[in-house]
Amino acid sequence: MSELTLDVGLAYKIKQALSRNGVTDVVDLDWLATGDNIAKMRRVRLGYDEIVTPEHVVDLDADPFIPDGWTVEEHQKGGQFQWNAANVALHLDKCQKNGKVINGNKLRKELAKKSVFNANVLDYLLAHPHLIPEEWKGKFVFFWGTVYRDRNGDLCVRYLRWDGGRWDWDFYWLGGDWRDYSPALVDAS
Repeated sequence: MSELTLDVGLAYKIKQALSRNGVTDVVDLDWLATGDNIAKMRRVRLGYDEIVTPEHVVDLDADPFIPDGWTVEEHQKGGQFQWNAANVALHLDKCQKNGKVINGNKLRKELAKKSVFNANVLDYLLAHPHLIPEEWKGKFVFFWGTVYRDRNGDLCVRYLRWDGGRWDWDFYWLGGDWRDYSPALVDAS
């Protein structure tokens, strides 16, 4: 077996291809150089193996995660949902736009007319953060399909947020005011 010659021209070509395809992190190259990953990729190129994109299916009928000391007030079920960011939308009520605010209890009534997603989607996205659209950063995305009662007895809804370094969840009380940075995730399909 002859040794591979990697000259400057080929190295530059590989660097350009990596950049063109969005590989900007050394971690990706380190993964490729680990174990038999290059051999696996070669098997794909030769037609022996295939790359299969996983389907991301969220069970909207499952019981939601319940934070310690909380209870579930309402959990809207919805069967099996195959995640596709193109099939969801961030919805603002007309009373959340143009600097207006709306009380959470009133917003809950308005959203009863919409197909909102429950907290199972939130938890699925936290487990698979690469699926979360970049444009959600700077927003608090609420999952109104699950309404909780916190340990103080207040009704609240959990939301997804970018905290500057990673995606996380928090919650807000229905007694508060909801603004233009607090959209509900709704079905857009």
